[in-house]
Amino acid sequence: MEKIAIIGAGGFGREVKCLIDDLNKADNTYEIIGFFDDNIEKGKLINDYKVVGNIEDLNKIDYKLNVVFGLGEPNLKKKIYNKLGNNNLKFPSLIHPSVIKSDDSVEIGNGCVICANVIITCNIKIKDFVTLNLCCTVGHDTIVESYSSFMPSVNISGEVVIEESVYVGTGAKIINQLTIGNNTIVGAGAVVSKSLPEKCTAVGIPAKPIKFH
Repeated sequence: MEKIAIIGAGGFGREVKCLIDDLNKADNTYEIIGFFDDNIEKGKLINDYKVVGNIEDLNKIDYKLNVVFGLGEPNLKKKIYNKLGNNNLKFPSLIHPSVIKSDDSVEIGNGCVICANVIITCNIKIKDFVTLNLCCTVGHDTIVESYSSFMPSVNISGEVVIEESVYVGTGAKIINQLTIGNNTIVGAGAVVSKSLPEKCTAVGIPAKPIKFH
């Protein structure tokens, strides 16, 4: 078995732990050593596993270790990854056994977390450290850039371009042939019918920017 650790011991970190458990039921691959978290005391027990250190401790690991992000916030994932300079760390993509991936035309980068009941069709490129939470759907010819995160039941139609570090809230829908600019936030339940610029927060039906950041 390969050792694996989870960055982030909050709610989504615990869900990632459950994803690893489900992977191990199908193929006994990973031994979970615990969580790494800057904001929770070392030694605290969370869902049967300890917080074994913080990000500084993770940079000191002197053996080969798989690491997965149990975090949903795109820029936090990016910030922490940029702090990690330890060549002993590997970032596998974890894909739940129930995920439907239509064929080999789907490309998935490193460090992604793809949760239960996600459907990914064909000719799709998903870059590094993308999170697709429960029951998301991704349509044909879509490109998803690194660090972007999609909360449960997001529907992405075909030929959509999602730029880097986009966050899409629960149940939002993105119509086909649109672009979502980098660092943009799409609110829960929004319906995106026109492309969105970068660095905005968009909400509503249809989704419209309400502020820029």
